Amino acid sequence: MKTTEIKKLIKGPIATVPTPFDENFEIDYGRMAELAEMWVEQGLVKGKAVIKVAAAMGEGPMLSDSEWPALLRTVVQAAKGDAAVMCGLHFKDTKRTIEDAKKAQDMGAIGLQVCPPIFNLPSQKDIADYFCDLSKAIDIGVMVYVTQGMDCPISLDTYREMADFENIVAIKWSNKVINAEYEDIFELSDSFNIIDNTSQPILCHKNGGDGYINLTAEVYPPHDLKIWNLMENGDYSEAQDLFDSVNNPLRDFYGKTAVRSGGQGRVKKGLMHVMGNSVGSSRPPSKPLNLEELNELREIVRGFGWPVK
Repeated sequence: MKTTEIKKLIKGPIATVPTPFDENFEIDYGRMAELAEMWVEQGLVKGKAVIKVAAAMGEGPMLSDSEWPALLRTVVQAAKGDAAVMCGLHFKDTKRTIEDAKKAQDMGAIGLQVCPPIFNLPSQKDIADYFCDLSKAIDIGVMVYVTQGMDCPISLDTYREMADFENIVAIKWSNKVINAEYEDIFELSDSFNIIDNTSQPILCHKNGGDGYINLTAEVYPPHDLKIWNLMENGDYSEAQDLFDSVNNPLRDFYGKTAVRSGGQGRVKKGLMHVMGNSVGSSRPPSKPLNLEELNELREIVRGFGWPVK
């Protein structure tokens, strides 16, 4: 697929989907297929959204090297060509990242979310070489991912160099990790799709961005699809109000529940549960939301006017 076509697919709300586990913390592939079909039916389709498998909030770093390709294949097959499916790759050296990228390509992913090899303590030249080599090795798109908490900043000059790498097509943007203003990255919007990762989707769109990371697209697709449509129509004030009305309470809840147990998928899985689409618990040591937390979350979601169970 040509990169111009891939960039047309990496648009809108990015649904970082959870990985369903059974009571023994094994992946429930049948459940994942059911969910993928549901997400497509509810509008997370090509050109409007992205389904992102095995990313951090989907507990990708906790999956084995045999599990994540099977999970990705399950989603691709269940989506039947109607969804843009990406896959997260995490923290490996160049050789192993390329091996994983080729597996994801073979499984049917249209793109990858890729973190730099942080455990190699890479220099800016190392980072540029890493993404250059990856770009040359594959025929699908790459979204570069660095965010707060990863001690691996990427400079604007390195992003500028990546503009010459054919298959590096998007940047998941968080300016908190480099010495730059939020708006600075948009000088490269002709080269990359800019995907907001700072809870500022409206500001991103105003500056020419192409999508945003969120907490809810796979939980209740109509919400984020409406936000995206509002932005596409230039109704920024209404889009901002709608986004804040859900994002702010959920961010507060994330912070509150993280005191008892960590894990990026815990609240997402709680949200799926209160909406009647349970996906099991996270793998230990992360602990599931307890009954009190679930009841609080259910009331928060009910306040959004969503159809809770």
